[in-house]
Amino acid sequence: FESKHAIYDAMFGQAWSEYEQVELAELADLPRAPRAAIRRSARVFFDFAVANPARHQLMNQRTIPGFEPSAESYAPAVRVLELGRQLLHSLGVTDQADFDIATAIIDGMINQQLSNDPGGTRWSVLLDRAVDIWADGVGIPPDPPTQNRRGIQPRRPRHRTPSTRSTS
Repeated sequence: FESKHAIYDAMFGQAWSEYEQVELAELADLPRAPRAAIRRSARVFFDFAVANPARHQLMNQRTIPGFEPSAESYAPAVRVLELGRQLLHSLGVTDQADFDIATAIIDGMINQQLSNDPGGTRWSVLLDRAVDIWADGVGIPPDPPTQNRRGIQPRRPRHRTPSTRSTS
């Protein structure tokens, strides 16, 4: 390698190429329900990112002064973003701003996990909920109810909100 930045460039390209392969494998077997598919896609990226914080920093944060990946090393990152955009587009989410918000939410959850509970699950367990909140905002319908072996729909836990809490 001719410089440290050349090493970073190779590492950047390798990291995004590795994730691209993971994502392609996962996208081949996504759930049919739109929200479940989005949650799965978000989970795959979340888990890949938190598995190696240094790799995540190189891939997603500009922590190395003066480093900018080459077009060749950046290409897998562009393809990955396009796969995400295509997934959302296939589910009816076509506004670029909605895509941007989704990526910001997922990356924010990753950063919270890495910063405040490294090795834990505090934000990991909230990821599906965050995706569902975003999906509500863009109008993706809830997943169809599942049924147990007896054909009975399980009860969902009731979430308490200010309007459902007792005032007494």
